[in-house]
Amino acid sequence: MTAFFSLFLTGILSFIATNLDDLLILTLFFSQNKNKSQVYSIVIGQYIGFTMIILASLPGFVGGLIIPKEWIGFLGLVPLIIGIKSLFDQPDNNPNIQLTEPIFNTTSSSIDIRRYLNSTVLYVASITIANGGDNIGIYLSLFSQRNLLDLTIILIIFYCLVALWCCLAYWLVKHPIIAKLLIKYGSVITPFVLIILGIFIFIDSGTFRLFIGN
Repeated sequence: MTAFFSLFLTGILSFIATNLDDLLILTLFFSQNKNKSQVYSIVIGQYIGFTMIILASLPGFVGGLIIPKEWIGFLGLVPLIIGIKSLFDQPDNNPNIQLTEPIFNTTSSSIDIRRYLNSTVLYVASITIANGGDNIGIYLSLFSQRNLLDLTIILIIFYCLVALWCCLAYWLVKHPIIAKLLIKYGSVITPFVLIILGIFIFIDSGTFRLFIGN
């Protein structure tokens, strides 16, 4: 039970730490696309983009099957470094979140991208993928520590949280003040979550034993 709770908590914290920025982006998408078909398209696009990120991260799981666990633990340096970098590179403490600005600005280059994608689904998916570089690095290290059952549980947690993220983003469209507070304080908490995750992976894999001997 303790192991399951630890896995459950790791899955939730990993998702939150890597997807706070996606929550803001989803909120912006929903603010400009309020009819039912467009809302569904945004949700589908988010799931497709997130699935691509997961697929790109699966080599970490495969590597964990063939590489000694102690060496795989060095991947814990990825969230650790990202967390430390984020800690010293904090954004403006007064975020200017405008939920009334158009997402598809005809004066920007994004409209050219949308012409080629030709659908809201693909547009949202492409933005999700483009914004998922750090996610892949962190998920690679997270998946490398898990067996198939653990990975399955984490992925179930992740996909449930994607649905929660979409619902929360849709709700935040009507509560912009809360959205600002969430982004403001979330950016402060996230680096610490990533640092703790990196240290946990490093210790849980037994990598520290390489330095202190058997």
